[in-house]
Amino acid sequence: MAKNLTTVVSSKIQTVEINRGNPTVIIGERINPTGRKLMLKALQAGDFDIVRSDAVKQVEAGAKILDVNAGVPGADEPALLKQVLTTVMDVVDVPLCIDTADPEALEAALSMYEGKALINSVNGEERSLGAVMPLVKEYGAAVIGLCMDDDGIPATPDDRLKVAGNIIERAGKMGIPVEDIVIDPLALTMGSDHTSGLIAMQAIEKIIAEFGVNITMGASNISFGMPDRKFINSTFIAMAIHAGLTCPITNPLEPEVSIAVKAADLSMGRDEYGMIWIQAYRARQKEQEEN
Repeated sequence: MAKNLTTVVSSKIQTVEINRGNPTVIIGERINPTGRKLMLKALQAGDFDIVRSDAVKQVEAGAKILDVNAGVPGADEPALLKQVLTTVMDVVDVPLCIDTADPEALEAALSMYEGKALINSVNGEERSLGAVMPLVKEYGAAVIGLCMDDDGIPATPDDRLKVAGNIIERAGKMGIPVEDIVIDPLALTMGSDHTSGLIAMQAIEKIIAEFGVNITMGASNISFGMPDRKFINSTFIAMAIHAGLTCPITNPLEPEVSIAVKAADLSMGRDEYGMIWIQAYRARQKEQEEN
């Protein structure tokens, strides 16, 4: 197996180290107007109360990094993304994952961010590599690399491994260290292909064996279109952690998912004396008693 690498990201005052020997780092997914009508309407109206609330709640629920997306149709995304980032940084201290497909918005966000950001994302398309990688280098950020390229999303684990290798190679040529590349092998919905979960986990294992990098994915994508999604999500995320997933992008407010992550970490020997598990159990018991 390749070396087990450590990816470091930070805010102005907090540093997070992502490594397979550490407890799983949850990247909170909720600050994103895509598919969230109330947040979309609020951002369109210049109202950031939902953003503030979701930032605080996700951190309280265990998120160590927050993904921040301001993709509002018709909006000035560079300006709006900076506003959303400022709002989040005013209420929480955790590192942020800047989530945008707009290079201008990305540079605007990086220029005002205090710390070492995680960028979501680059992929193997030449257009993406050419636009994003120079910003990764200039601002000393870490970046998520999606396993897709100009030919689309590869169907097999081996082909996703090749895309990951191309992204890592391009980064290396620009002087970006491999530990600053977090690979997303892509979790596609099992509602349209029942082998999607298996393919994602096989890709994780192959990428880690070859490169030792940290692994993320939008874990809840796996259950899209299926009933009882929370049970699929929690089971898949625990199995993916065993395969090598280190920093899933998911909803920490979904109890089944948060519990599954902590159980997986305990089972993998990453929770010394089970203290994280016990503390979370006591917090759940206290909440039940208060309600």
